[in-house]
Amino acid sequence: MSSNNGGPWGGGGGSGGGGDNRGNDPRGGGRRPGNSGSQIPEIDQIVKKGQEQLRVLMGGKGGGRNNGGGGGGGPSGPALTRGTIGLALVGVVILWLFASFYTVRPEEQSVELFLGKYSSTGGPGLNFAPWPFVTAEVIPTTRERTEDLGTGRGSRQDEGLMLTGDENIVDIDFQVVWNINNPAMFLFNLRDPESTIRAVAESAMREIIAQSELSPILNRDRGLIASTLQDAIQKALDSYDSGMNVVRVNFDKADPPKEVIDSFREVQAAEQQRDRLKKLADAYANRVLAGARGEAAQTVEESEGYRARVVNEAEGEASRFTAVLSEYKKAPEVTRQRLYLETMEQVFSDVDKVILDENVAGGSGGGQQGVVPYLSLNELRRNQEKTQ
Repeated sequence: MSSNNGGPWGGGGGSGGGGDNRGNDPRGGGRRPGNSGSQIPEIDQIVKKGQEQLRVLMGGKGGGRNNGGGGGGGPSGPALTRGTIGLALVGVVILWLFASFYTVRPEEQSVELFLGKYSSTGGPGLNFAPWPFVTAEVIPTTRERTEDLGTGRGSRQDEGLMLTGDENIVDIDFQVVWNINNPAMFLFNLRDPESTIRAVAESAMREIIAQSELSPILNRDRGLIASTLQDAIQKALDSYDSGMNVVRVNFDKADPPKEVIDSFREVQAAEQQRDRLKKLADAYANRVLAGARGEAAQTVEESEGYRARVVNEAEGEASRFTAVLSEYKKAPEVTRQRLYLETMEQVFSDVDKVILDENVAGGSGGGQQGVVPYLSLNELRRNQEKTQ
């Protein structure tokens, strides 16, 4: 009885006797021709052996060996060799490493959970979380998210209608831009972050509007309101340990309700006209008041100058009289004659006058009148001054 030379599928070469051995071919199993004592090439065996091991790993069945000379043996079960077990272990390790390593991009952070409980926060780059004990959730932190609130944007029709401090209604549309600054708090402390920030923003805006009047809201205080609103929202979110950061608040619109906007615009136009006329009146009042103050100051200065001049003249006259009195006591006649001459000089200096001699020397005898009784000397003198 000759022994079978089992190949990869249990088929060997036939003996010299009358019986033929059939190999179980994986492609359907036909008779494999061969001569007595011939061997399959080594590379073919290696390829077929690899195919069989792959089939075993995939759940198939391998070929069995034929025992006995003439009878064909049935296929045996899959053979567990060291190579098969090693290949399986390598595959398992690769799958475990693939599930444990993960990548975090620069704009993201990861939250690692050990058996469902927060363990640590991973930074950008390649991170390792040994699965299944540690799991990771990657969260974009720098991406800006927006929440739009108002009549034209919100889910409710009355979301943007708010009551002011002077009992007016204003229609407001605004936008809250936020991101995540603490992923762990963001995941575990809030159940619905979007609804939370919407509720906080609406509540804070209503509080601010209730403390303001309508006109500043519509005109000059939008920037101040947006800054105050951002601080109020951030303070409320920090009190919840939300892990959310308010980047900015966009105050887009503040108008009266559409039902009364036409009437409101007319009132605004009238108020602007009133303000313009008031400014014109104030400018006129300031101009007139400034002129009056200037005239008053000029009058006061002139009065001060007149007073000083009169006082100085009086003091000068008094000093002159005292000096003349002193000289009169020393030489009364000379002083009296001097005073008389000075007085006459002062009087005649302002009078038009012509001095004539009473007698003009005549012939041999006495004197004769040397002028005509009527002579318009004043007119002659006036004409002479004009020519000069």
